[in-house]
Amino acid sequence: QLQLEESGGASVHPGGSLTLSCAVSGYSSDYYAIGWFRQAPGKEREGVACVNSQFSDNIALYGDPVKGRFTISRDNNKNAVYLQMDSLKPEDPAVYYCAARRAGYYFCAGFVTTIEDFDTWGQGTQVTVSS
Repeated sequence: QLQLEESGGASVHPGGSLTLSCAVSGYSSDYYAIGWFRQAPGKEREGVACVNSQFSDNIALYGDPVKGRFTISRDNNKNAVYLQMDSLKPEDPAVYYCAARRAGYYFCAGFVTTIEDFDTWGQGTQVTVSS
């Protein structure tokens, strides 16, 4: 059974950086498009970043609010996916989740609007940005 576990959430100052980790177990993460999502209190869950499966083209896509500031990457040896977050802003605090798109969906296209296609989720990790 595929399982995901996030870690790395913390409190940082505006303008700071943080790296979140998503440990994948049960199956090789290579077969899955893996996304990062976030949900702030009172808001809808939104897509942050997504990386195509290793066996497709490994291309990454980003939500508009984080383009140029966040970077998603894989470490195939560790079966993990990371989210490097730079230039954090006061609007970035949320619970951040990683999720795998359902088996056979190797690409991230549309990940921002088709969150329901991601059917395996971690428990989330809290990111706080405050001065």
